[in-house]
Order: sequence, then structure tokens, then C-alpha cells
Amino acid sequence: MPPALERPLVASNSLARSIVELGSATSAVARAELRKLWRDPTDIFTRSVQPALWLLVFGQVFTRMHAIPTGKLSYLEFMAPGILAQSVLFSSIFYGINVIWERDVGLLHKMLVSPAHRSALVLGKCATAGVRGLAQGTVIYAVALLLGIRVRWDPAALLLVVAAVALGSALFATFSLVIACLVKTRDRFMGIGQILTMPLFFASNAIYPIEVMPRWLQIISRGNPLSYLVDALRVAMIPGARPVFGVPVDLALLAVVLLLLVTLASRLYPTIAR
Repeated sequence: MPPALERPLVASNSLARSIVELGSATSAVARAELRKLWRDPTDIFTRSVQPALWLLVFGQVFTRMHAIPTGKLSYLEFMAPGILAQSVLFSSIFYGINVIWERDVGLLHKMLVSPAHRSALVLGKCATAGVRGLAQGTVIYAVALLLGIRVRWDPAALLLVVAAVALGSALFATFSLVIACLVKTRDRFMGIGQILTMPLFFASNAIYPIEVMPRWLQIISRGNPLSYLVDALRVAMIPGARPVFGVPVDLALLAVVLLLLVTLASRLYPTIAR
């Protein structure tokens, strides 16, 4: 074979081998993380209590008040996807504390000296966060059915919910890893996590439409990734729901932000061990 043809072939084989190795390492990290979840599945349900109470209490009260305009949807129907997004946010935003714990017990140092690429360590945790988010989504769906909320069950809608929840969980879990790499202590991390969760939630379209917000809050909401997650989930879950941004825009933005955060977290990950 001429040298001019050999070089692209070698480069192609090298790229394919790198992708396979990255996938294998990511799978190994994800399996290790899922074993932790399997040993303590109560964590999923305890973290689902607060979102369920939002639907059972807050949603019921505001449905009777008719205080928030939601078009043709009942307030519970409008709110249910937002509470699923809240569940994804609240469970993922504290994911980084596990990395700080791994450093404190010496496990992180062992992972960093392994041949696995840093991005595989981050992607493995992203995949686990996605599984956790889907498990919590099942709980929210059960509460929605209990309350008589109309839900779409067609395969395309369910696949869209799975994709949106997985993307959202991975995005906020990676954001949490970035914070953990910057603050490096559990006390600081918990404080910052508490500060971030409520503004992200309330500056989104989870519990009220963007149109009823003041202008300055509308601008913030349109720059909030949680708003795009809610928008995709609302269209996928509720019959007759209209998108604010459009589902392709929602998924594309979540994917781009996730990619940027994975790149940043992969660069910062080794610094947490210092």
C-alpha cells in the first residue's frame, strides 16, 4: 500500500481504538458507581420525597387557586414536568460531594493513576447520574398517575423523556463535579450547592410560565439550562403542551452545555487530589 494511503488508515485505526478504550473505561467507572447505588437504593427514594411533596401539596393548592395562567393545561399538568426536572436537578447538583469523599478516603488517587482517560472518569459518573435520574423519574410518574395527571405513553414521547432526563442529569452532575474541583471541601460544597439549587429552580419555567416573569427574570430564565430541560419534558410528558423553545433546540442546548462541562471537568478533575 502506498505511504500516502497508509497514513489515513493508521490514523483511522488509532481513532477507533481510542474511542473503544474510552468507552470501555467509561463503562467500568459507571459499573463501579452503579454498584454503590445498588447497595443503597433508598437514596433514590429519599431524594424523591421532596419533589413528590411539591406535587401533592404545592400543586394541589395552586390548582384550586387558579393563580397561574397555564393555558389549556391544568396547573398540575403544567407543573409535573417541572417537578421531574427539579428532581433531576436536586439529585445531581450534590453529586460532586462523592468525589470529595473519594479523595478523602484515598480512592480518587487510585483512579487518577489508572490508565483511564480523565474524560472517562467524568463520563462514567455522568452515565450513573442519568440512571439515577431515570429511577427518580419513575417515582414522579407514579405520583402523577396517583393524582390523575394526563401523561403521554407513546414510545416516541417516552424515549424523549428518557433522553431529556439522561442529558439533564449528566449536565447537572458534571456541573457539580466542576464545583467540587474548585471548592475541594465538603462544607464549602454543601454551602454552594444550597445557594445554587433554588435560584436555578425558581429562575426557570418549572412552576410558572416564562411569560408571567418580569423582563429581567425572563432573560435569566432563557439562559438557564433547567428551562430547556423543563420545556422538553413538558412536551414529551403532557398531551397538548406547547414548547417554548422547541424540542430540537432544547436537546441541542443541553448536549452542547454538557459537552462543554465534560471538557472543563476533565481538565479540572486531577486538581481535586492536590
